[in-house]
Formats: sequence, structure tokens, C-alpha cells
Amino acid sequence: MRRVSTEFLIVSFLVVAAAAATVASGVNVTYDHRALVIDGKRRVLVSGSIHYPRSTPDMWPGLIQKSKEGGLDVIETYVFWNLHEPVKNQYEFEGRKDLVKFVKLVADAGLYVHLRIGPYVCAEWNYGGFPLWLHFIPGIVLRTDNEPYKAEMKRFTAKIVSMMKEENLYASQGGPIILSQIENEYGNIDKDYGPAAQTYIKWAASMATSLDTGVPWVMCQQKDAPDPIIDTCNGFYCDGYTPNSNNKPTMWTENWTGWFLSFGGAVPYRPVEDIAFSVARFYQRGGTFQNYYMYHGGTNFGRSTGGPFIATSYDYDAPLDEYGAPRQPKWGHLKELHKAIKLCEDAMVATDPTTTSLGNNLEASVYKTSSTCAAFLANVDTKNDATVTFNGNSYRLPAWSVSILPDCKNVAFNTAKINSMATIRRFVAKKNGNELIASEEISSDWSYVSEPIGISSNNAFKKPGLVEQINTTADQSDYLWYSISAESEGDESQTVLHVKSLGHVLHLFVNGQLAGSAIGNANNPTVSKDIPITLKPGINKLDLLSLTVGLKNYGAFFDTTGAGITGPVELEGLKNGSTIDLSSMRWTYQVGLKGEGLGLHTGGSSLWVSGVPKSQPLTWYKTSFDAPSGDDPIAIDLSGMGKGELWVNGESIGRYWPAYIAPNSGCSDCSYKGSYNSNKCLKGCGKPSQKLYHVPRSWLKSSGNVMVLFEEISGDPTKISFTTQVLQSLCSHVSESHPSSIESWSQEKSRRKRKQEPKVSLECPHPNQVISSIKFASFGTPQGQCGNFRHGECKSDNALSILQNACLGFKTCSVGVSTVTFGDPCVNVVKSLAVEASCE
Repeated sequence: MRRVSTEFLIVSFLVVAAAAATVASGVNVTYDHRALVIDGKRRVLVSGSIHYPRSTPDMWPGLIQKSKEGGLDVIETYVFWNLHEPVKNQYEFEGRKDLVKFVKLVADAGLYVHLRIGPYVCAEWNYGGFPLWLHFIPGIVLRTDNEPYKAEMKRFTAKIVSMMKEENLYASQGGPIILSQIENEYGNIDKDYGPAAQTYIKWAASMATSLDTGVPWVMCQQKDAPDPIIDTCNGFYCDGYTPNSNNKPTMWTENWTGWFLSFGGAVPYRPVEDIAFSVARFYQRGGTFQNYYMYHGGTNFGRSTGGPFIATSYDYDAPLDEYGAPRQPKWGHLKELHKAIKLCEDAMVATDPTTTSLGNNLEASVYKTSSTCAAFLANVDTKNDATVTFNGNSYRLPAWSVSILPDCKNVAFNTAKINSMATIRRFVAKKNGNELIASEEISSDWSYVSEPIGISSNNAFKKPGLVEQINTTADQSDYLWYSISAESEGDESQTVLHVKSLGHVLHLFVNGQLAGSAIGNANNPTVSKDIPITLKPGINKLDLLSLTVGLKNYGAFFDTTGAGITGPVELEGLKNGSTIDLSSMRWTYQVGLKGEGLGLHTGGSSLWVSGVPKSQPLTWYKTSFDAPSGDDPIAIDLSGMGKGELWVNGESIGRYWPAYIAPNSGCSDCSYKGSYNSNKCLKGCGKPSQKLYHVPRSWLKSSGNVMVLFEEISGDPTKISFTTQVLQSLCSHVSESHPSSIESWSQEKSRRKRKQEPKVSLECPHPNQVISSIKFASFGTPQGQCGNFRHGECKSDNALSILQNACLGFKTCSVGVSTVTFGDPCVNVVKSLAVEASCE
């Protein structure tokens, strides 16, 4: 045992004590024109959004750790007012709502937090995050210079700030929170609020800074943000953004990594080459803080979706998928980008960039001081690759790409050249030998309760004329019954009921039978439909069930947007050719369903009857099941169902709607080159917008779990199956012209004369797995993508055996992409190595 001197122990104690004192007293967070300044040091920061209620507490540590491993410095989250204060002055902060726990977990991982209090958040969240009770406060007008609203906004904002202070979570107290946000994208719509918008923004800024958090506040999309508030950019690209003061840094609070999914729409995605291009361009042109919205999107559990028509999945094509797994190559390519940018940090914080033209659509930006130099070379042409000369050296720049040179000489990273491996993940029910089985019936033991059609509650009420739905239900339920009787004289007759509604969905029942439905969509939630009906002689009962699918969350005065059947409702084509307007007659109304009032979602009640009627509207179904074995993420495949909501052990998985099919057109091959928009890259045309629904494992027991569904339209619950997410393949496709791996790049190595060769690297993501097979390997001119690689005209004969020897039985492997390794199957041709492997 080595002896330790008394002097060494004393010095060590003093160092530890000083560090503890620093943490206790916190650090100073300020800013200047270049960057956020943390403890006296400018920082280049990479951030990512993770919304705590869109995952479960047991997922949080893994999501945060994978974010850190992906190269993030900061986790950004909104605070959801309606989640925490569903009833005025009644607060909820447990489970998925435990904001303090989430922030502390981020701190435990050594990351910072950007807390976006809002308290308007948009976020495709129901009512933009506002609690609906705000709507009923007399005289209130949201998001403007209105005293009732400002009083409530200040009260909630102060509540959240106070909670954070009590737990010492601001950086000024030694905590992780280095930024806070007030309001949200108000500048996009403030003109609609007139002069009051300006006084409101000034008040909001003053109110926020008066709360004395000790860290800067930001306003996104607010070019007139008052000092000292930092105005920030949101969008697919923000490299042209400049703040409203020369004393403020250039910050990007939302770089949209994909787009949200709507029921009835195809699935949007955004190529990682384009995301990397946008990020590199932002840092190239002087930005120092960039946030991915989303880094993990997650799931809209319960009735939390906004829109309307936002789907339950909020995957967002984010670097971490809905279930928390890295989406490759997106996660890995961005991780390498972050490392390349960090290699440039010293130069970037020391000075402003100097940008020069290298030709048409070509430019170089250089950060240079007497001791350091970093350069970004950009080709913003959407079609043509280019060769440029910079500092006497020649560089090949693919179209729509940026090369990063941390030493102004050697390329560490190019946004269009992906070294990171790709993965294919699939949802399967079980593995039988080597065969993946697509589905497996959950249970054969079902019971059901038929929901009464029309009025069944003692709380029903009558009123002349048609009522607006949100004012009537206060969003306590998606459902509102409109019921009326109509008398028909003589024989049975065919007629048409014309119905017009603000949305979002309606079902018409005539004498207890479903006669027709009308459905809006994300672009136009209103519905207008002529439904043919048959009237029997005498009294006919007409029951209209109106549904909301999430409340609007964006736009000027979005909170005043109504829903429900506001008319007209008319019987047309009667025998005498007349039309009867039912709109102003006396209707009977019922808020919600009988099953909701009875709490059927928990699986309790003595009303359940054994059996499983199929293709029947307005039916509650219940079964019990055992949890799928293992620890892989779980999704339930609801392909056999129509539309409704699902609960597991009383927890709402969310709304389901596999019957809403995406349009057949609009999906095609998508190039990363050129400006991205939310309709550019789509997949899943002609298929259900969402058929798989996340079931968190923490909500399950090993056995005896209870599942309840409420089906509105028609479904067959025996076709429901549980699936688990498994890794099907690892892939990589790297050319000789790729930069060497960022893992092996360093300032010292960059000075060597011999260029480091690029490598194909594979790694099984699960701790106990190894590479079990090489499905494909080709060195030469291979074609295709992961899952469908094929040989090109040029190929070596030894690629498969070399990959098998290097990789089989190992968790990780790397193989150099060069003729030294594989020989030269085609001289004077740039060659590449494509590999597909599997893990067990």
C-alpha cells in the first residue's frame, strides 16, 4: 500500500471542500454576443427536447443517458400547465408528472436543463397546454394584455419557478437549469392581437425576469423580445438568423428532426443528412446553441393530443424512437457531428466567423485566432457536387453538405457522408427458431359491455337549439350526445339527414342503428355530410354522437375554436319535397358515455358479460393477459380495431384509430438534398396512420393484467396482438472517400502525413448480444440500402469471409474500407463497403 502524506490529504480535503462550496453557491450563467457564458466561460452547446410526460419515469434515466452518449449537453422540456393543474389550485406532480424528479435525473447525468415554462407550449398538446378552466374565467382573453389572463399566467409561472428554487435546481443555486423560456412562438401570430400584443410581451418579459432565477430567459420566434430576454429561432433551418441585439447570442430552440403524425396522414420523416447539414450550417454561421425538437418524441398517452387529429405516437422521427431506442443512423451520425463541432469549440468561442466565397453556392467560414483555427466548408447547391480549393488544399464537397475541419486542414466530418451504422428494428410477437412470427392472439377470454345508444344519464339536459361542444363538455370527455325525435307520417320513407359540424367526428344512429358517420381531418376538422336514412311510420329517434380528437393547440385565438354540431341539421327530401330544419328545436344532451361514468376503463363493475361480439359499434371490451417475456419494448397491434381508446391496468395508452387510412399518394423516394418541409418525405401511404401503440413495461405485471377498450365504430378484438421491438439487422455502407471515423480523429493524428482510412463499424446494442451472422458483404460498387443491399458490377471475392472473421462472435467490430484490406477489384473507381449483419 502506497503511503499518502499528511500534506496531500490536507490539500485534497481543501480541493473537495472548495468544489462543494462552488456547487452550493452555484455558477453564474450570462451571455454575450457569441454564446452563453457559464461560470465565466463561453460555451458551444448541443441540446435536445425530451418531454417528461411523453414517457414514463422508468424510461427517463435511459433516455437521458442515451442523450448524453449522443453528445448532448442540455435537455430541453416544456412544462405542461394542464397536466399539473387540471383543476384550478389543485396541483399534480406525481408519476409522469414529476417534473422535479426529471430535472434531478438530468442533473445526475451531468447535463444542463432548459426549462420552457411557457406556459403556452403548443407542442401538439391538447389546448396548447392550457387548462380548459381558463376558458371559463369571466372576461379572460388568452395570450394578450388581459388582466385575468396575466394574473393566472404569473401565478403558474411563479409556482414552477418557486418549485425549482425550493429544490435548488437553478444553476445559480448549483442546479442544472441554465435557461428558462417565457411565452412560445408568439411572434408568429402577435399581429392578430393588435397593439395589446406589444404591451403583453413587455409585461411577460418583465414578469419573468422579476422572478429572479439567476439564469437568462429566452423567447422563441419573438424578434422584438425586450432586453434582457434572448430572442431565438425555431424551424428546419436557422443558419440565417440574427438576434435583435448585438449583445445577444444566436440560439436555435427548435430544430425539427422530423414532424408530427396526424390520424389520416402518412408518416413524415427527415433524412439525417439534411438535419446534419442544417446544424453544421448554423454553427458555421455563428450559432452557439442548438436544440433538437425532438430528441425523443415519445407517446401522447391518455387524451393529451392536440391538433386536432394528432396521433397517439409522437415519435417525430427523432434520434431516439418512441420506445427509447437509438434510431440509426440518425442518432450515430449526429453524435459524430457533435464530436466534430466540439473539436472546434475553442476556436468558435474565441472569435466571430469570417466567411468567404469559394464559388457559386460554395463558401468557407473560418474561426481563427493566433493559437487555433477551425473551418466549415459548405456546398449549398441542391444538385451538384463540387471540388474546392481552400488554404492551398483540394476538397470534394457533395451537394447540400458541410465539411468540418477542426484544424483548418483535415476533414473530420461531412454531413452527407454517414460513417455510423444503420439498424432495422421490427415489432414481432415471438421468435420460433429462426422464424419471426408477426402476431399472436392476446387472449381467448373476453367480456363486453354495450354502451347505450343515445341518452342514458340522469345528468342529461334539454335545451332549444344546438350547443357548442367544448363549452358544454369542458373537455371532460371526447363525447357529446345530441338527441331528438322526428315524426314521420304514412309508410316507411327514405330521406336524407344533412348535418354540419365544427368537428371533429360524428356518428348518426337512427332508431338505435348506426346509419352513417362523418370524419374531418387535420387540415379541416369541420364536417358536412348528407346521410341517407330510413324513417319508420311514427316517432323516430335520431341520436348524433359528436366527438373531439384533441383540441386545437396553435394559432391566434386558437382557444376560441369550437367543436361539435352547430348546424344546420336538416331532414331533406321528404315525401312532399319539403325540408325540416331541426337545428332550433329542443334537443336533449348528454356529456360523455355511461361507461365513462361507471369507470369501466378500470375493468371493474358487474356489468361485464362473457363473450366477444364483433363488428359492433359502441362496445366496451375487456380481457386479462400476461406480460410478454423479456425486456424489449412492447407495442400492441390494433389492426383489427376501428377507433376508440385503450387502457391497461387503468392507464390510458391513448386514442387508437387504425381504421383511418393514409392517402395512397404522396409517398416517394426522398432526397436529402434541398430544403425540407413537412410534406417532402412521407412513408406509409395507403396504410393505417398508426396501428402499433406503446405499452410501457412499467405499467404491466408479469400476469393478471387487465386490458379495456372502448370501440366506437366496429372491430374484432380477437385480432389484437402484442408485439415486442427486436433488432433485425445492423448495416453500414462506407466509401473510400468518407472521412475517417471521428472516434479516431484528433488534433495530433491530423498532423500525420498518412490519412487515416475510413472504417465500417458494427455494434450489437444489447449488452449480452454478439454478432451472429453476416447477411451481406460487398466491397466494390454495392447498391441499395440496409435490408436490400445488392452487389454492383465491381466486387471483391473476399469481402464476406473478411467480415465473418472480423465480426462473428464479437459485440463490436471495425474493418478498414481500403484496397489494403480487400484488394482492388476495379482500378480507378471509388469503392465502398456495404455490410448487413445480425445479433443474437
